[in-house]
Amino acid sequence: CTVIFTRMATKDLHKPISILFCNLAFSDLFTSFSGFWISMLFITNPDITIFGSEDMLAPYALYTMSILSTIYNLVSIGIERYLAVAESMRTRFRVVRNHSIAAVLINWVLALFLGCLPLMGWNCLHMEKNLSVLYSPFCVDYLVFITLPNVVVAFIIPLFTYLGIIIILRKRKLQMKAHGQATSTYKSAEIQVARTSVFIWLLALISYAPFSAGVIFDAINHQCPIDLYPGIYIFRNFTAMLITANCLGNPIIYTLKAKTLGAKLQGLKCLSTARVRACTI
Repeated sequence: CTVIFTRMATKDLHKPISILFCNLAFSDLFTSFSGFWISMLFITNPDITIFGSEDMLAPYALYTMSILSTIYNLVSIGIERYLAVAESMRTRFRVVRNHSIAAVLINWVLALFLGCLPLMGWNCLHMEKNLSVLYSPFCVDYLVFITLPNVVVAFIIPLFTYLGIIIILRKRKLQMKAHGQATSTYKSAEIQVARTSVFIWLLALISYAPFSAGVIFDAINHQCPIDLYPGIYIFRNFTAMLITANCLGNPIIYTLKAKTLGAKLQGLKCLSTARVRACTI
């Protein structure tokens, strides 16, 4: 909410990357909200989160949709950063506001469609076979269909985009060094991108790898839910906590860590218009 409010108040939404940052914040907000909804259901009636119920379809669908939207937004930000750096060098393509808006719409449409498939009939409410142990009444094949391809996308595409940015900056630095020009700016940018990409990878690995492992276990498991209680459900709740931690980490890595946004946060505390402008600068 802090990221959304700050970016809206400082009128930076015309920038392509700012649109993606705000959309990422909205996705994280929905993930946190749906996680809170599921937590309240677990507190008030734990049995429906273990044995499954029709009441769990809507919160699980919203949870899935918001997680998918977050993943697609992270991938879109990586692609936008790569195109922005490549455009500043040689390429003719330039990322503009319409491209970011189109990416946001595509991300939400895809996330909404895939997340709402259980509400449209792909669930195991009245079936005993193929029923997920961890996320009943979802079907195991639906969880595998949703989880594994998107986790691969979340890891592979950012890997190539951020490595591409580092390679471009390094080539540019070597070219400037060959002409006897200062390379401190490109060296600093290369270090910053490398550090940020490591943080992104670690956060994604910590947040989504245990959840993916749980889905794989769910697919190969043939035991009764009672036999797995309570250990497997403690693990399920732990994976949900890690996904929530991802929602907290995204604003820190992508936005709150930026010096410009930090200055704007300070600027919002100022009283006069002139002081707001001075703090923003």
